[in-house]
Amino acid sequence: MSDELPRFPYHPDPVATGSVVESAEVCERCGKARGFVYAGPVYAVEEVEFLCPWCIADGSAADQFDADFTTADGAPSDVPAAVLEEIVRRTPGFAGWQQERWMFHCADGAEFLGRAGWEEVSALPGAVESLRLDGGWDDAAMRNLSADGDLTGYLFRCRHCGLGLAYADCT
Repeated sequence: MSDELPRFPYHPDPVATGSVVESAEVCERCGKARGFVYAGPVYAVEEVEFLCPWCIADGSAADQFDADFTTADGAPSDVPAAVLEEIVRRTPGFAGWQQERWMFHCADGAEFLGRAGWEEVSALPGAVESLRLDGGWDDAAMRNLSADGDLTGYLFRCRHCGLGLAYADCT
């Protein structure tokens, strides 16, 4: 088994986004301390505190604990079930203020780039328009977006056309 972190097609850098953190904790699924654990939400009947990214990537954590790591609520009907399964059960989720949700474009899941403020959102073509359409945010409100503030943007990019997608959430 490689010590290199697994690759996630829909969450290309879970360490940078804070979904995976360095830790000496032991994974509750495989029993190994691999140097990293998942730090996002786990939706399961049983409480699960420590999972390694390897067990998320191979689906064994989802299978053993009947766990999801994000939601695909509102996914367009043209997104294949296999994509939804990959995102919900084999991709690290992320923590938000309210209910987190994944974004979709070009009949596929988008890549999660992380929490974002106005500068990050306005720099990715399409993301501002996505916020306007998704949540009805006006320019004044969007300028208050902060990656670590009370009004936070969640930034995604289409894996096919590169279009920026975003939604905002507040405390």
